[in-house]
Amino acid sequence: MADSNTPSSTSAPAAPETGQAALRRALERIADALESAHPPAQPAPDFDTAQAFVWSGDQGVLDPVPDVARMELSLLHGIDRMRDILLENTRRFADGLPANNALLWGARGMGKSSLVKAVHAEVNARRDVPLLLVEIHREDIATLPRLMAVLRSAPDRQVLVYCDDLSFDQADTSYKSLKAVLEGGIEGRPKNVIFYATSNRRHLMPRDMVDNERQRAINPTEAVEEMVSLSDRFGLWLGFHNCSQDEYLEMVRRYCTHFGLDAPWTDIKAQAIEWTNTRGSRSGRVAWQFIQDLAGRLGVRLG
Repeated sequence: MADSNTPSSTSAPAAPETGQAALRRALERIADALESAHPPAQPAPDFDTAQAFVWSGDQGVLDPVPDVARMELSLLHGIDRMRDILLENTRRFADGLPANNALLWGARGMGKSSLVKAVHAEVNARRDVPLLLVEIHREDIATLPRLMAVLRSAPDRQVLVYCDDLSFDQADTSYKSLKAVLEGGIEGRPKNVIFYATSNRRHLMPRDMVDNERQRAINPTEAVEEMVSLSDRFGLWLGFHNCSQDEYLEMVRRYCTHFGLDAPWTDIKAQAIEWTNTRGSRSGRVAWQFIQDLAGRLGVRLG
């Protein structure tokens, strides 16, 4: 039998909040909700800290990248025509002259993203005031107008905005934001900004997506034009195609020469062909992967 002096295990109900306490708590919740929906303005980025930045769409800030992962322009082989066109377009823009947004589309592993970063470095090698490179991730495209507002506030700096592997699926409507930014919106693209994108798709959308719209729409032509008109916003189209075996071997040979990989060419050639046969494809990326394997086996560090 429990002692009558033992406290009860059931706690007493909490006293109801007073009117002022309840009001204070409600106001705190409202303030927290407003702050989440409208975060305080971020300080203006310091563009002198680096030549490259990554846009963080959820936070609305530009994170500096002191050391960009890229290859030298001279190491990109088999894409000479695209290299020359993009380099000239970028130089004109860096000098404040008219230039076009560029879409680099085509085969995987043929150096599209490597070319953008290498061209940026090549242009800055001869400039006192560097051209800035800002990468925006595919999932942050919806925040592109916000990024444009940030960059518009620095009209004295030329900025190359770059998105790698850009594409859209059936349920994605963020491509409309990109269309408005590139051309067609009230504000449009700031004069100090140019936009480069890489994609495996010429129209940035899968073929079956375009075909589905053509079949379902009342006016198929208008529906398809709405979807593919995004790529028309890019004045410069550069197509990258799969390389031949001769082009692939030439890439390997030039890499060997550049890095001083000393081995009989007949042996390297046979190994390079076997390497690409095991992957079922030939590209600049496959050639570079083979060179890394070869250099590791030879004990050579790739500077």
